[in-house]
Amino acid sequence: MKFDLTATGLRFTQHVPKHQTPFERLFELFKELITHTSGDFDEAIDWLRELDKEYKLTNSDYTIDDFIRDLLERAYIQPKGDGNGNGDGSGMGLTSKTEKLLREHALKQIFGKLKKSGAGNHKTKNTGQGADDTGEFKAYQFGDPIEKISMTESIRNAQIRTAGADFNLHHDDLVVEDSYYNTQMSTVLMIDISHSMILYGEDRITPAKKVAMALAEFITTRYPKDTLDILVFGNDAWPISLKEIPYLQVGPYHTNTVAGLSLAMDMLRRRKNSNKQIFMITDGKPSCLKNPDGTYYKNSMGLDDLIVDKCYNMARQARKLKIPITTFMIAQDHYLKEFVRNFTEANKGKAFFTGLKGLGEMIFEDYEQNRKKRLG
Repeated sequence: MKFDLTATGLRFTQHVPKHQTPFERLFELFKELITHTSGDFDEAIDWLRELDKEYKLTNSDYTIDDFIRDLLERAYIQPKGDGNGNGDGSGMGLTSKTEKLLREHALKQIFGKLKKSGAGNHKTKNTGQGADDTGEFKAYQFGDPIEKISMTESIRNAQIRTAGADFNLHHDDLVVEDSYYNTQMSTVLMIDISHSMILYGEDRITPAKKVAMALAEFITTRYPKDTLDILVFGNDAWPISLKEIPYLQVGPYHTNTVAGLSLAMDMLRRRKNSNKQIFMITDGKPSCLKNPDGTYYKNSMGLDDLIVDKCYNMARQARKLKIPITTFMIAQDHYLKEFVRNFTEANKGKAFFTGLKGLGEMIFEDYEQNRKKRLG
């Protein structure tokens, strides 16, 4: 049962559940499974078959094999390599169409209440000529767009000034609706792919991937003038493309936070936007540095002073470059929280101590909030 509020009161109607075809029902599950399996189609289909056995997802009229054929016919999958894929899904890979759908799916899951807008630009606290009205007025100045003149307010000013006399409109009566300057933002998202991201029976890399996919989709559709670069860090750090995000996997790595921060700042130096920021998702302590000779210095026992001091230096360096760092710390250990607090103080950035639940919402809210002020 559902109800609508009408002019005459409440109107009750029978709830009609959303109709889904067999393909649509399986496709919703498939999008989740393919993300968890880092794009491994065979593994995702194996999981889907197991779920089908347990929950009777299909019947004789529509089987998993029918679903695979539909995926292929609708260009959601394609044969990999030499094109020798067959009907049971062997040798199949995702198409760019599916990768786009995964980003949309992640955005809807993480921040489904976001309202779509036009091209979108971000507001700052500074006002002047721009596309977004503030709801306030200022005296007309030479150079202000004529179309911004508020005739209602201007005529009211003239009426007040000429009360009891002949009405005339003077230059000093003119006011324009004030507007925000539009600004652009360059963001680097750092994702920890060290081994601890799958330790203790908790999958932390999949939520991190979903956040990256959703944030990329959010920026490209809502704020197309912004830029988003994504990097991953383990023993080393390297950039990844939008296309690579669904296929991310954790490696047998330590956590070289310094390498990640160094690469993030290099990326931002190439961006011409004055507003820049770094988002870092990590669950572990920094435990690795790369030596000048290419070898690695590693220490997983507690907090190593050498490694920690290098991290603080990077935080201070980013501060000098006016690049705030927001750390989303998944781990809850007290000594790691203290490290993040000191790191954040060195950068004058922000830190969120969080589990996996709500991670996406916090990142989006912080991104939106930073859009409303100049960071430089």
